[in-house]
Amino acid sequence: MALVSPSRLALLALVSISAFCLYKSRRLRRQKKLLLLSSSSSPNPSRGKIFFASETGTSKTLASRLSAFLRSEGLDLDLVDPADYEPDDLLRETLVIFVASTWEDGGPPRNAGFLARWLEDGSADFRVGSAALAGCRFAVFGVGSRAYGRRRFNAFARDLSGWMRGLGAVEVVRIGEGDVDGGGVDVEFERWSQRLAGVLKGGVLDSGLGVVGEAEGFEGDEEEGTDSEEDVEAEESGVVDLEDIAGKGPSRRSSSSVLKSMVLNGEENGLKEMGYKIIGSHSGVKLCRWTKSQLRGRGGCYKHSFYGIESHRCMEATPSLACANKCVFCWRHHTNPVGKSWKWKMDDPLEIVNAAIDQHTKMIKQMKGVPGVNNERLSEGLAPRHCALSLVGEPIIKDKALKPVTQLYVSVDAATKDSLKAIDRPLFGDFWERFVDSLKALYEKEQRTVYRLTLVKGWNAEDIDAYSSLLGMGNPDLVEIKGVTYCGSSATSKLTMENVPWHADVRAFSEALALKSNGEYEVACEHVHSCCVLLAKVTKYNVNGRWHTWIDYDKFHDLVASGKPFSSEDYMAPTPLWAIYGAEEGGFDPDQSRYKKERRHGAAALQT
Repeated sequence: MALVSPSRLALLALVSISAFCLYKSRRLRRQKKLLLLSSSSSPNPSRGKIFFASETGTSKTLASRLSAFLRSEGLDLDLVDPADYEPDDLLRETLVIFVASTWEDGGPPRNAGFLARWLEDGSADFRVGSAALAGCRFAVFGVGSRAYGRRRFNAFARDLSGWMRGLGAVEVVRIGEGDVDGGGVDVEFERWSQRLAGVLKGGVLDSGLGVVGEAEGFEGDEEEGTDSEEDVEAEESGVVDLEDIAGKGPSRRSSSSVLKSMVLNGEENGLKEMGYKIIGSHSGVKLCRWTKSQLRGRGGCYKHSFYGIESHRCMEATPSLACANKCVFCWRHHTNPVGKSWKWKMDDPLEIVNAAIDQHTKMIKQMKGVPGVNNERLSEGLAPRHCALSLVGEPIIKDKALKPVTQLYVSVDAATKDSLKAIDRPLFGDFWERFVDSLKALYEKEQRTVYRLTLVKGWNAEDIDAYSSLLGMGNPDLVEIKGVTYCGSSATSKLTMENVPWHADVRAFSEALALKSNGEYEVACEHVHSCCVLLAKVTKYNVNGRWHTWIDYDKFHDLVASGKPFSSEDYMAPTPLWAIYGAEEGGFDPDQSRYKKERRHGAAALQT
């Protein structure tokens, strides 16, 4: 169904987030140091951990006291000095407790310096994935001094909480905050320890957990990250940007219950909202991280580079929160409803659009006052022009009956019946026939059509010939090729980082597929930031040696309003040179200001 009022939106369908790759390994000397630790003194990987980040010994003393108290409650955890711990092992932990002092300039004590940088870099590195620690529960108690001001008081403890949440871990109690100069540390620590023990022994999660921190940077690259003070402002505004709910939802409930817990705002089972706004009975909307990025003048997503979409004027929504597939790379880990039957009343399409826009603009207004957001961009953001129907689930449309839309996508997750069954794990028995019919329906469309390929190493990234044969079936105008997002392993997916291609792999695949087309398609654009490459039809979109993959949206609306037949060539626009494949900018708009933060690795990372 087409859910767009021509006066308000230009429809884009079926796009998804991007990301990829895992964190870098430690230096050899660090590994040698760990190897020297005796096996008897090494932490047991099957037990929970209590880390003490301590400079003067206060946090170490409190951590020891907590260890003894929990042991008396039947909870035996390992007491660990983070200086002797390999941060990569966090990926296997199920419970970690931090008792953390804040040291100079709001940073970590020296014994926690490397662990802190691992968490900070990982939470801001899109290659790690926003669900890397989805199977881990955690809690933090901070030891600080109010004498250093509000922002520095227990700043490191707050950072730990934000980084852990940013990597998908579940915070089980609110941060405890002790003031060593103001007194009362022992009393506050005892209260916090009692709450923690209650939760760990089977109680409900602590109520009133802090707002889930921004996951900005999940789709960044190794040079892109967040700025802590501005992120504090964003959090205080109530604008949430968590690009994954893995590990946050229940493991298995009824579809209606899962839908409720996933999209309702406020607390559900003690967990804060995930940033979703429910629309009617079966739809949803949220604020995309790229929307916030371009509101702050920090660049747009790959759709801005490929098609000229203004990310700060783009709404992320879906008409259907349910899905009939259980894809192995699902970034929701199927916490959304999955099934073949419809369980909700059908809402009016126009009501969905209007309600989605209303909710979207409310979230945009919450960005007022966030550093970097100016009034002009904010005003533009309040008048969305685009809609990416990709929030969750798979909007089901009848391609043949669909009225003209700006650009029509079909997800091509695999090129053969066997690989599609293995990757998408569809519920319908005639999944392949449905898929082929969808591709064939594109052949007759006059407006822009797109194949969307998600490459998964070892699953579908080697089927060049099979993909080539599908090109003739649907004759798409464009082919988006993107590396799969790593969202962590779960009961529903056993993908590892070995399945995630680098951008160089995506480039090589794209060039090979273009060669297979015998000149019909060529590589036109790339967005290194999102590990995404675009193939385009040469005869349509390469005019006198210049690519024209951008969209003239005003022209499109005029053509729709005219009621006359038109084709994709009638509303195409020149692609800027910075977005062209191989350009020095890598698809990043030079008119935007790219925020970079210092990153230290190896020997430099060990320094504090």
